[in-house]
Amino acid sequence: MRKLLEQIIKFGMVGFLCFFIDYGIMVALTELCGIDSTVSSGISFSVSVVVNYILSITVVFDADKEANKAKQFFVFLILSIIGLGINTLIMWAGTGILDQYMSRSYMLVKIFATAVVMVYNFITRKIFIEKKK
Repeated sequence: MRKLLEQIIKFGMVGFLCFFIDYGIMVALTELCGIDSTVSSGISFSVSVVVNYILSITVVFDADKEANKAKQFFVFLILSIIGLGINTLIMWAGTGILDQYMSRSYMLVKIFATAVVMVYNFITRKIFIEKKK
């Protein structure tokens, strides 16, 4: 139980770092480059996936060091693409609803989308990335 708690804390720390990377790139692309927030969210999410993969297999999960790295990244990528789909769906629906009530609603929606995807990521990565004993 202690190991799981430590792992959740590490996952949270990595998640927050990747969230700031994701969020910062999204806001910069939207506000400075004029890219649609749904598109910029997809781009920023993708960048954060690479950072998250590296940190997840080196810091968070007890990944199999002997595993085929290409296969391991492919599984991580597939899980992340599903997460991206969840993220994009929440961004699209959330901004569609909230845009009529507030400007820049995408910033608030992104926080909610990140929380949902973070839970999904922990569970799926624990199942598919961590070394089986």
